[in-house]
Amino acid sequence: MPFNVTKEFTFAAAHFLTKYHGKCEQLHGHNYRLHVTVTGSLNADDLVVDFVELKAIVKAHVIDQLDHTNLNDKFPNPTCELLAQWIFEQLKPVCAVSSVQLWETDTSSVSYHE
Repeated sequence: MPFNVTKEFTFAAAHFLTKYHGKCEQLHGHNYRLHVTVTGSLNADDLVVDFVELKAIVKAHVIDQLDHTNLNDKFPNPTCELLAQWIFEQLKPVCAVSSVQLWETDTSSVSYHE
């Protein structure tokens, strides 16, 4: 039976929503919280994935790209939904990601999976 293994990450970034009418159309920032879940069976070491390896992968492919940036420099309309999808797509070629959950605030998050 496969296991789900989740690791949490954080990063800070600014953005403004270009297709939104309200407060969020103005430049503002968030302290994002990200859960990355990989799915698999146990390997020879009785692990699905080494947390240290997963941390290095997510740091290189996601956190280093987004942390302390203006997300509008990378995305035309950086909604939480589009960011979650982008994160998933960045990780898909390099690990067995099954879902990502991205919190924009303490009470608001988006999940993305295939």
